[in-house]
Amino acid sequence: MRIVTAAVLAALVGLLPAAVAQAQTAPSGMRTAQAAPTDSSAQQRRPAIRRVPVYPRQEWRPPVYPQYNPGPNAVRECTATYVQEYRPSGTVITPRMNCYWRRG
Repeated sequence: MRIVTAAVLAALVGLLPAAVAQAQTAPSGMRTAQAAPTDSSAQQRRPAIRRVPVYPRQEWRPPVYPQYNPGPNAVRECTATYVQEYRPSGTVITPRMNCYWRRG
């Protein structure tokens, strides 16, 4: 069975290049009529520009908390402290900051 399959494949491979070569040949009159691409024709063909659609959001929300407008004269009040955090490697001291907005 393998020998027959190998023989059929060898026969197809042997015939395939001859059929491709015949399909690609053209009469000599057509070869002279076709011109080589010039620089101007190469410049005219530009790749297609890919357009990305942009859809506006329904309403804009700032990516921070609080999600309201504190007003034009708002002042940010912050308190900074150090706290102990218990980790598997041992106790460490880390800075913590709490902030809020108040009217100015």
